[in-house]
Amino acid sequence: MTDQHDPTLRPDTLTVAAGRPAREEQAPVNPPVVLSSTYFSTGSPDGGDLVYARLGTETWLPLEEALGTLEGSTLPALVFGSGMGAISAALDLVPAGGEVIIPRHSYHASLVAARHLAERSQVRVTEVDIADTDRVTAAVRESAARGHEPVLWVESPTNPMLEVADLPALAEATHAAGGLVIADNTFATPLGQRPLTLGADVVVHSVTKYLAGHSDVILGAALTDDEGLHERLRTRRSIGGAVAGPWEAWLALRGMRTLALRVQRSQQNAAALAEHLRTHPLVAAVSYPGLPDHPQHERAAAQMSGFGSILTLRPVGGVEGAEALTRALRLWLPATSLGGVESSLERRRRFAAEAPTVPEDLLRLSVGIEDVADLIADLDRALAVAAQYAG
Repeated sequence: MTDQHDPTLRPDTLTVAAGRPAREEQAPVNPPVVLSSTYFSTGSPDGGDLVYARLGTETWLPLEEALGTLEGSTLPALVFGSGMGAISAALDLVPAGGEVIIPRHSYHASLVAARHLAERSQVRVTEVDIADTDRVTAAVRESAARGHEPVLWVESPTNPMLEVADLPALAEATHAAGGLVIADNTFATPLGQRPLTLGADVVVHSVTKYLAGHSDVILGAALTDDEGLHERLRTRRSIGGAVAGPWEAWLALRGMRTLALRVQRSQQNAAALAEHLRTHPLVAAVSYPGLPDHPQHERAAAQMSGFGSILTLRPVGGVEGAEALTRALRLWLPATSLGGVESSLERRRRFAAEAPTVPEDLLRLSVGIEDVADLIADLDRALAVAAQYAG
């Protein structure tokens, strides 16, 4: 397969080149899908690479190589059956009696998983404003002082509030306290930032989102440069059983081939849309890390190579207006999830587990690759409907 450590290849090229079969006469261009639950095996299975498909399969390997390459990891990724499978495995790295420090505006299922871990494992959960570097650093130090082994969970930008963490500073402080840093890089993608190079120990992805990119796959991944952590995550996958199907892995790799083009177009659209909405008379508030008035704009510019394709808005008309807006859309898709080629949006507080500090009328927009003029026209019309509910 393509050398994943080739320093001459740029990320956009790697999305196309990584994870290909070896260049041999009559070899296929794309890796095959192997549909087998078990393999011919005799004698001791210890050390065998292919024994049973829950433990490992050649269909995962190209995707794991390609994603490891994109994240700049020295080790291949580990694919999981869902993003939550990867998140749950990473949270299991928190030791019994330890502490996980997590953004208050993390993906709500991550928060729920952390709280469940606390209930069954005597783990302390501390929720923080991840953009407040001094406060997060203090929380890490306080955790160590209490005798815990702090694990800092980072989303940057956060879901859905788009706060940006100072990853290098937080990683340095956490390591100084003897802790571990786990970063969810789903929003930024490896093309937007590489948390391992910024100090994170483990990176997780919902491959479902931008990496696969077509709203047709449920898949997750975890990455690390540490051999010991890699083995613990691999064992957790094997024992927990959150394994990927062969078709899902193949579809995700095919989706990744166009990642660079999709991210480029969706980010351009998001930037144009954010600028249009920033002074829109029917928009009460808009947030996007690429806007100069975003609180962490300079931080995002310094550590990211793109501002992402997610933005939030609060329409004039409050909660009723936000709900009316979603019903009035013709092009934008009202749906959960994000990162597909289609533009979608949703009111996040419709989920009971969403953080109470997320405004009730906040809409999270995942900007796709359509013509931005069409996206703007559809949203402008729906904003006019929402405004009818203004008091």
